[in-house]
Amino acid sequence: MWHAGAGERPSSGMREAAITEEAEAANRSRLAWKVEQLRAWDLLQLFTPWLLLTISTVIYFSVLPASGESFWPEGASVLGLVAVSVLWVLFGHTLPIKRRTLRPVSAGIYFVGLLALCVTLMTYSDIFLVFTIAGFFHAYLLKPWPLGVLGVLATSVALNGSAMRVWPHPTPEMLAEFILIVTVQTGAIGAGILLTARSEPEERKREELVERLEAALHENAGLHAQLVAQARESGVQDERQRLASEIHDTLAQGLAGIITQLQAAERSASVQGETEEHVTRALRLARSSLTEARRSVQALAPQELGRAHLPDALRTLTERWSEDQGLRVQVEVTGAREPLSPAIEVSLFRVAQESLTNVAKHAEASRVGVTLSYTGTEVLLDVRDDGRGFAKGLATGFGLTSMRQRIRGIGGHLEVQSAPGEGTSVSARVPAIAPGGTRAKEGTGR
Repeated sequence: MWHAGAGERPSSGMREAAITEEAEAANRSRLAWKVEQLRAWDLLQLFTPWLLLTISTVIYFSVLPASGESFWPEGASVLGLVAVSVLWVLFGHTLPIKRRTLRPVSAGIYFVGLLALCVTLMTYSDIFLVFTIAGFFHAYLLKPWPLGVLGVLATSVALNGSAMRVWPHPTPEMLAEFILIVTVQTGAIGAGILLTARSEPEERKREELVERLEAALHENAGLHAQLVAQARESGVQDERQRLASEIHDTLAQGLAGIITQLQAAERSASVQGETEEHVTRALRLARSSLTEARRSVQALAPQELGRAHLPDALRTLTERWSEDQGLRVQVEVTGAREPLSPAIEVSLFRVAQESLTNVAKHAEASRVGVTLSYTGTEVLLDVRDDGRGFAKGLATGFGLTSMRQRIRGIGGHLEVQSAPGEGTSVSARVPAIAPGGTRAKEGTGR
């Protein structure tokens, strides 16, 4: 019986893996840069008040004995204010920042208290001007941004106002200088707060997008791993299918021919000449099958295609088949011959081989025709016989499954037409792809 059924397994490439890995590497690089940038600013926010307070305190108590003043009561008062400042910065800023619990209202209260402590400390010594500079950094914590600019203004007034205390009689020029300094400081530092406030929503959106992108990349990595596993399994199945097809098209067909010849020799045992002829054919089929088996193991093309192109290989195949079966085969090649990809030539050759084998086994035909047509963009192969045919739906087995899979695997289409008593026609249509992988141009001569 003719064999039907069919399906092909898609082949999958690995090029997406390199693209995914490059995207992940670029994203990790951007994230690392962003994290480093945020980390540097956070560290600056956290450690600036501690560093400035430490510097101011150390310098104050270092010069206190040299100034001739006693520790009590002024030094003790300063030490108490420093202790209060430590607790205020710790519980009002450092811990909330680390715990991400600092809110706009609490940030405002903290900033007012910090500025009050700085002004109080500066009444004891101008060295605490250094500590007051922390107000410029912590003004960035105030929301909305106008409050931040107001915080910068207050810090600048406190800082420069303390310096003006050393002037016994301020002149208009000094006041103008004071106002200019405060204005420049407020404008320069406040501009940073304004720019930060305007870019913060975009930064937040960008961070969300980056997080979503990172999650998508992780998900794609998982999907890619699944695809790799599926591709490996598919590759194993494809290789098994290929080997099964090769064995069916070579060893199985050769052994079937050997059995047929030996059965014929057994039936004609009384006639010595006919017996020797059948045994000779069986030996030739056995040698040919052995050669094909070795070539299949090495994944090479059929023996006939090793010496010639497809049209000549088909003529050699049909001549040998005609000689073995005692049935004449008409071979016709139409159109301008063009070199084809080895995969296409092997697939068409195997279709012709399997079709002729089925004719010999099932058709009981008196005429067989093989036509190979070059149409420019496609190549057509038709194998027809006038045998007994078969009803639609009764064709099951491996033969047609193998043929369909071969043809579909190279982008073609195979059609089988048959009816009881009306013979069978097998038609394969494949793209005309040259050995270099390029398709034939439109309008090629027929």
